[in-house]
Amino acid sequence: MGSEGSSRVVVPRNFRLLEELERGEKGIGDGTVSYGMDDADDVYMQSWTGTIIGPPNTVHEGRIYQLKLFCGKDYPDNPPSVRFQTRINMSCVNQETGVVEPSLFPMLAAWKREYTMEDILMQLKKEMMSPQNRKLAQPSEGQVLNSQMNATVICLWTGNEDGRVEQKGIVLRCCIL
Repeated sequence: MGSEGSSRVVVPRNFRLLEELERGEKGIGDGTVSYGMDDADDVYMQSWTGTIIGPPNTVHEGRIYQLKLFCGKDYPDNPPSVRFQTRINMSCVNQETGVVEPSLFPMLAAWKREYTMEDILMQLKKEMMSPQNRKLAQPSEGQVLNSQMNATVICLWTGNEDGRVEQKGIVLRCCIL
């Protein structure tokens, strides 16, 4: 009558994120990696911030790297988007935007529901120690990426019968990465 196979309980998204928040607030390991909510009023718990202190014996040693993690509504079934706010030169990071490229970062490329934001930050720290990244020349310390928001404002003007020019409207294009 009962099911013979192993049944797996799927923890709902919000419970999972609450667990991650609690763990992040307690601190992780030696304190060189931390994370938490970016906005305490974010009821969907989508926007997170992370910090990695560069590992010893690398060009990253002692540097403080700030990251943004965005957990969409399909997290943890799909990975969060991850972006460095602090400039960094790593093989898996887009130099212009700071985005950790999923195709170049195996943990995101082969995402499993069991992975957490803590796992991502720890893996990025390990990636800093990898042979291809440990000695890469780095930007000056403390440089922040300015690609967080690009906006273009276009004013539309028309002439009327009297020969006067009137503003008809404003078009705002905004791209948030």
